[in-house]
Formats: sequence, structure tokens, C-alpha cells
Amino acid sequence: MVEFKRKKGESFESFLRRFNKRLQQSGDLKEARQSQHTQPKINKAKQKKRALVGKKLHSEREYLKKIGKLKEEPKKRW
Repeated sequence: MVEFKRKKGESFESFLRRFNKRLQQSGDLKEARQSQHTQPKINKAKQKKRALVGKKLHSEREYLKKIGKLKEEPKKRW
């Protein structure tokens, strides 16, 4: 992290300009923006577990629809 201090007799505008320039040169802002929305990758065991849970829920829902205990809802379109 880069630390900035206003020089003696420096106007706020020139300080802000210097700050922005140094921040862009350091690449910290660009890196932070890129990593802002990234999520860590899920390992294979977790992926398989999630898939199995999803399949189980799907099959249970289908069974309930077949025996008539769950209403079939029309697919919603955006």
C-alpha cells in the first residue's frame, strides 16, 4: 500500500492529481477492481456433493408432481 502526504504549500488539486497518477502507476486500483467479483473455485468433492443434492431434490419434486401432491407451475419467463 502506498502512503500519500500533502507537500508543504501544495494545493489540494495538485495533491489529488499526484495521488491519482501514483495510484494508477502502482496498479493497486486495477488489481482491486479485477478481483472484486471473483470467487474462489470450488473443489471437485464439493461440486459432486452439490450435484447429488440437486439431483435428489429434482427427483423428489418430479415424484411429488407425478403423484399429484405438488402443483405443476408454469415456467416463468422474464
